[in-house]
Amino acid sequence: MAGRINDDDVKAVRDAVPIDAVVSEYLQLRPAGGGNLKGLCPFHDEKSPSFHVSPSKGLYHCFGCQEGGDTLAFVMKMEHLSFSEAVERLAAQAGITLRYEQGGYSPGRQQGERTRLIEAHRVAAQFYAEQLASPEAEIGRVFLAERGFDQAAAEHFGVGYAPAGWDHLVRFLRGRGFTDRELLTSGIAQDGRRGPIDRFRGRLIWPIRDITGEVVGFGARKLRDDDNGPKYLNTPETPLYRKSQVLYGIDLAKRDIAKSNRAVVVEGYTDVMACHLAGVTTAIATCGTAFGGEHVKILRRLLMDSTSAHSAGEVVFTFDGDAAGQKAALRAFEDDQKFAAQTWIAVSPGGMDPCELRLAKGDDAVRELVETRSPLFQFAIESVVGQHNPDTAEGRSAALEHTAQIVAQIKDPAIRHEYAVRLAGLLGIMDERFVVRRISQLAQWGRERQRAAAAGGERPAGRPGGPGAPTAAPREREARPAGGAARQGPPLNLRSPALLEERELLKLALQFPELVSPAFDAFGEDEFTAPPYVVVRRAIADAGGTESADGAFLDRVREAAPDDSVRVLVNELAVEPLTMPRRRQQEADVYAGRRLVQVRLAAVQRRLADLESAARRAEAQSGNARAAEVRQELWALQQYRTALEERGVAALYS
Repeated sequence: MAGRINDDDVKAVRDAVPIDAVVSEYLQLRPAGGGNLKGLCPFHDEKSPSFHVSPSKGLYHCFGCQEGGDTLAFVMKMEHLSFSEAVERLAAQAGITLRYEQGGYSPGRQQGERTRLIEAHRVAAQFYAEQLASPEAEIGRVFLAERGFDQAAAEHFGVGYAPAGWDHLVRFLRGRGFTDRELLTSGIAQDGRRGPIDRFRGRLIWPIRDITGEVVGFGARKLRDDDNGPKYLNTPETPLYRKSQVLYGIDLAKRDIAKSNRAVVVEGYTDVMACHLAGVTTAIATCGTAFGGEHVKILRRLLMDSTSAHSAGEVVFTFDGDAAGQKAALRAFEDDQKFAAQTWIAVSPGGMDPCELRLAKGDDAVRELVETRSPLFQFAIESVVGQHNPDTAEGRSAALEHTAQIVAQIKDPAIRHEYAVRLAGLLGIMDERFVVRRISQLAQWGRERQRAAAAGGERPAGRPGGPGAPTAAPREREARPAGGAARQGPPLNLRSPALLEERELLKLALQFPELVSPAFDAFGEDEFTAPPYVVVRRAIADAGGTESADGAFLDRVREAAPDDSVRVLVNELAVEPLTMPRRRQQEADVYAGRRLVQVRLAAVQRRLADLESAARRAEAQSGNARAAEVRQELWALQQYRTALEERGVAALYS
């Protein structure tokens, strides 16, 4: 069993790998103010970015689904890793050698399963790439050359060759210390009569990488006529490889997709290679499956595909012009409404795919194919209309019913109306208003079905209250008091204006403790009225207060939190931007002083009300000697309130 990773090494890994660099491997981040970044949450569907990252604190928090934590927590959640596996993965990335408490430096067998499978794939990919230079692989080199790919192109994409023997790779990996169980679990090998044998034999090999660049599977193309297997053979479903969640080329394309706000979806490995070599470096492809919902999620995060974005992104699908290509395009249209981005289709003349087009007409033709794209809505409508005879009344009626269903799905009412008018002209229907009314009716019925589903407890994705609720700003939370006991009455809204000053002060204490120290540490728990804020205040005190703040301050506060719900709130407050105009952020010290004063003034005001009530009760009772004492305390507190109002933060230190 693996030993416990040395604590100093864990801290070194956390410090060495910036959280924004890790998160940026999975989604596009944009400035959110206060030095923070934001993007679309990778853990739930949403239409507007509510996922915030604080590079200075090393934390992330989603205000939509409440997921949050540090760099290791993010990697664990994204990649379904154990704590040790996440540390090992980031350590390898940072070039840090880990020490284990039980036996010094880590031998291979101490690594987690996923780490071992990743390493097996890395070594296998290197083996295949080296085999491409062997005499046996001549047939593979010819295949590549005939499609316009030289040795440099093969090396850039890691293309390799699997020898035709039964167990060349199995024996090689055994020699590198991998067990038969690991080879079978990885999908690199399969069961034979006498033990594991190579899954891929005598084929050209493409390594399939995840968005971070790790090899998680392989695609293999047959080269010989005596190979009775399918034309393309992919890694089976494994703990690493799920074809519905993988896009070939995403590791190479992700930065240009985010930069250009465009993704080009092609059909095969050679098409991705052709596009990239022609300068279309945003090309990606699915791996043996149709483009689906999980692929949409990956692209939405890279495109920052937000309904609140000022410049919509683009997704361009390229398909062959034959019947199969049209069918694939119509399947893609079914996922169109999951994008806020504009979706387009590019069909090359003669039905050539990008690889064939590049070979026949050169790089310029591939770039022109993408630039001369047409809207996917238009293509889908024209494809369906083409399946009917518009020269007859029956044909026009059938075409209208089928295409109206497509147009009714368009989210934007203005675009929907425009396509309804176009459809009337395309079908030769003189009464445009009839077509517009028909499509409006279908759209209304669709909305009503959604409302009915929501009323029945099955909220469609993206509707308020569901996990995909739109959150243009961090969402309101319903809080419970410490200890987990449910509150009676309406839920406490921690974003109520009445609690704004308290929330801002706690954010300052966690994000900029130097701006509120040491005055904050003198604040009592009773100066915070929301029970969850009281518990956070207590955790800050238990962590040594703001005056003790250092690089580990937030970690100590989270450790002092009594339960996970409070830790989530601490993360949230540590990441959420301050509600001050960006143009005035240089006056943060002034802002902090005002928040200190306002929270103290509110507490003083509450205490004055209590004392006034107590004084009146005492005065109503004859012979009660306490009335004078209460009035004296009341007078002193009134003087303090005046000092706060007139002198501001200086009164806190006098």
